[in-house]
Amino acid sequence: MTEITDLGVAALRDGVRAGTFSAREVADAFIVKVSKAKALNAFIVETPEHALAAAAAADEALARGEALKPLAGVPIGMKDLFATKGVQTTAASHMLEGFKPVYESTVSQKLWDAGAGMLGKLNLDQFAMGSSNETSYFGNVISPWRRGGGDNAPLAPGGSSGGSSAAISARLVPGATGTDTGGSIRQPAAFTGISGIKPTYGRCSRWGVVAFASSLDQAGPMARDVKDCAILLENMVGFDPKDSTSLNLPVPKWEELLSGDLKGKKIGIPKEYRLDGTPEEILKLWDQGIAWVKDAGAEVVEVSLPHTKYALPTYYIIAPAEASSNLARYDGVRYGLRELADGQNLQEMYAATRAAGFGPEVQRRILIGTYVLSAGFYDAYFTQASKVRTLIAQDFENAFTVCDLLLTPTAPSSAFALGEKSADPLAMYLNDVFTVPASLAGLPAMSVPAGLDSAGLPLGLQIIGKPLDEQGVLGAGLAIEQRAGFTARPEQWW
Repeated sequence: MTEITDLGVAALRDGVRAGTFSAREVADAFIVKVSKAKALNAFIVETPEHALAAAAAADEALARGEALKPLAGVPIGMKDLFATKGVQTTAASHMLEGFKPVYESTVSQKLWDAGAGMLGKLNLDQFAMGSSNETSYFGNVISPWRRGGGDNAPLAPGGSSGGSSAAISARLVPGATGTDTGGSIRQPAAFTGISGIKPTYGRCSRWGVVAFASSLDQAGPMARDVKDCAILLENMVGFDPKDSTSLNLPVPKWEELLSGDLKGKKIGIPKEYRLDGTPEEILKLWDQGIAWVKDAGAEVVEVSLPHTKYALPTYYIIAPAEASSNLARYDGVRYGLRELADGQNLQEMYAATRAAGFGPEVQRRILIGTYVLSAGFYDAYFTQASKVRTLIAQDFENAFTVCDLLLTPTAPSSAFALGEKSADPLAMYLNDVFTVPASLAGLPAMSVPAGLDSAGLPLGLQIIGKPLDEQGVLGAGLAIEQRAGFTARPEQWW
């Protein structure tokens, strides 16, 4: 018999409705699994009481013969970037350690309103800044995967949503929230053999989400498969008057309309994504993905995104600039930690607080951002980057005149060992080379697991869609999922 914790969002939801098992049984099974997986360090805070309360509400509603809420009986993980009322919210930083919000983020509130329970707050790169989950104040998240051949080096689960990806891959949660600024849902999904979608910018409210780069940050779901992502996404999106960038649009029925039939669709293959130095295994998988979408009925066309080579430098000007502005509020007076010693003046207190509260990567990005926004450099850097961002968005617009979707690799490598790239920030930043362009353009994009490399580690393929075409992205993701038949999972060592 299949263990409850091996089931995904849809199977758990449907099983509770059918009476196959109770919501309490589901919650208990996952709570035990979480409690035995401390070695992964995926959770900063565990909240079994929240999951049990939601389960009790679901079971009581079922006993009364009431219609169940969309996510009744489904416990999930919440990335510790979302404010959760009365539950510590830290953004994985010492700066916010001990902070318990008196309010709930819009996205998490929507999920609770849909009947979901919370198993805990998931670890991440500090303030969502990182691609390996090595910058967290609360320690590295360890991927549940290991390389084959007896290599036991601990691997990165990707970042910044590394706690989410590790917890889903290890079957600690059936699904989780993530946030994606430059690839922080898609890259960790690819590293751990799961699915994750970044919706169109503005689909999910940013209210109550600790800010990194406001013009890029976007919440999204991570889960084992495409259908589960569609279910979670439906219950996360929607207009929010508290967020000025929120889109006032009806919520589509993505799950109901999900189809892997790509007949009549044109899939674009951007020639600029065939980068020198990309491992042959990733290029071969990309070619296999092209064959799969053709098999699903799509026509494949080559397209050009000529400004792709400028995407990373553009991102690493705009994102740190917005971060330096957003994180200015953490000064020891208004928010967060305060480092105050006798005899300190205000300036010294600011400096001591920020030095103690922010880790090296956050400090690095604040310094870069402050520099590019400073007098004499604003026009040379930030203004120029903003212009190039517009050109990158126009590249996508032009490409979408001849195709409906784009297919690319998700990341330029499989998961790397912890410590392998952290000493070289530029090597780490290159992990985002395939994911950043869609973020700069605010487009929906998804990673789907498509195969394993020679070391037995997962590789993902990325689908990028037109603005608001999450349905198309999910459909193409399903077509690849059906043909890839990806069932690999990490062998338990934790």
